[in-house]
Amino acid sequence: MMNNLPKIVTSKTKIRFQDCDPFNHLNNGSYINYFINHREDMILEHYDIDMFKMARKTGQSWVTNSNQIAYLKPAFLMETVTIESQLFRESSSDLMVEMRMYDDKKTHLKAIIWCGFTHFNILEQKRAMHSEDINSLFKTICNPIDAKTFEERILQLKTKK
Repeated sequence: MMNNLPKIVTSKTKIRFQDCDPFNHLNNGSYINYFINHREDMILEHYDIDMFKMARKTGQSWVTNSNQIAYLKPAFLMETVTIESQLFRESSSDLMVEMRMYDDKKTHLKAIIWCGFTHFNILEQKRAMHSEDINSLFKTICNPIDAKTFEERILQLKTKK
């Protein structure tokens, strides 16, 4: 079953009024919310990981430890965007996820983000190791990227089309 899991997950969403600036562009700070909401939904839908249920049950979940984001083209009020994400690096307690926002038809890359996450024990207030099951899942779905830096990755994606 684990071999059939997608390495890249995709969803669509609409840019909402409350998230826009006076120019009807998605506000820079709101991009991260759209990306994180996408990832939360997709890991539940495709990998059956409910981070909030896990936190209540085990006292462990993931916290964001870093974000690197590039805004390439504006996302507009009421526009439908396509968001893709993939786990591209994993370890016993850390994850790196790339998320990309495109227009509806995926012809224009609007933004890209690299998010780092650390598995964390909320009760003990310290880093936690992934369980064997979670480690196995992450090894199965990890989809490495052929770029050493964020800037190199942006160049790859810009010249891809």
